[in-house]
Amino acid sequence: MPNMNVGGQAVIEGVMMRSKDKVSTAVRIPSGEILIKTRDFKSLADRYKLFNIPIIRGAIAFVEMLVLGIKTLNFSADIAVREIEREEAESKGEEFVEKPSKSNSITLGLTALFAMCLGIGIFFFLPLAIAGIFDIEKNAVGFNLMAGAVRLTLFVLYVWTISFFSDFQRIFQYHGAEHKSIYAYEMGEDLTPEAAERHTRFHPRCGTSFIIIVAMLAILIYAVADSIYAIQVGHSPELLTRFGLHFSLLPLVAGMSYELLKLSGKTRDNVITKILIAPGLWLQKITTKEPTREQIEVALSALEAALGITESKLSCRRIPVS
Repeated sequence: MPNMNVGGQAVIEGVMMRSKDKVSTAVRIPSGEILIKTRDFKSLADRYKLFNIPIIRGAIAFVEMLVLGIKTLNFSADIAVREIEREEAESKGEEFVEKPSKSNSITLGLTALFAMCLGIGIFFFLPLAIAGIFDIEKNAVGFNLMAGAVRLTLFVLYVWTISFFSDFQRIFQYHGAEHKSIYAYEMGEDLTPEAAERHTRFHPRCGTSFIIIVAMLAILIYAVADSIYAIQVGHSPELLTRFGLHFSLLPLVAGMSYELLKLSGKTRDNVITKILIAPGLWLQKITTKEPTREQIEVALSALEAALGITESKLSCRRIPVS
């Protein structure tokens, strides 16, 4: 069976795929051609044994994927903006002159930073504030169960709401294409649209499942942390103190969740694993949509490039991007 160290992410009109030593992003442009950008990438956990310790490697992988995700989204957004400008120039009969994308990248980077801060406020701080309304701060388990339930509810409402927007629907289709392509690879099949189409769009190692695992594991870890704090200090942490304590433990939560996600991928046929990963697979009914064959071609193009495959079975034309 092939190496399972392959993952991906849907972007604007495309897919990013990451293998053990490469990251590749494929984007479909209006002409029908697929632009592909590939670069070498080796995780810190693979370069240094010190960082390849369970949990620590998970926390590192979490940060690395966050950074890669932002860079990949910037690239796909730059491509989308460039193609819009090209179409506008051609419609006016003017020659298209490509502009440097540095300003766009800076703007998108600031937007991503703002979105991250907003996400921390909504999905991290707000659940604690809401749980505090019920005056159960002294009950560490009850408080974190309430905060966790609020956090999960907000997240589900968020993805459910954005799923009605056409742009996100296309991204969710590419998300489904990513999963189907990875399944074909994991099964050792030819990387063709026909092979990928036969597979389900729900994958246990999906980032959606990772978020669900994080939310559930956080309830346990934060409850233990709050209890230890109360024993040491003599009272339950105040809102801001609790926020700081919980946020500082996020790398531990992410690291443990990463290990659980990897384990779920290896033991996906186990009955207990199926029960534990079920919520994440249910949520993928929202965050993934059935892709078209053209979208699967894009995902497979990214996967082939990430795997270093030079002879493609795809009939579509691909244009490498430096």
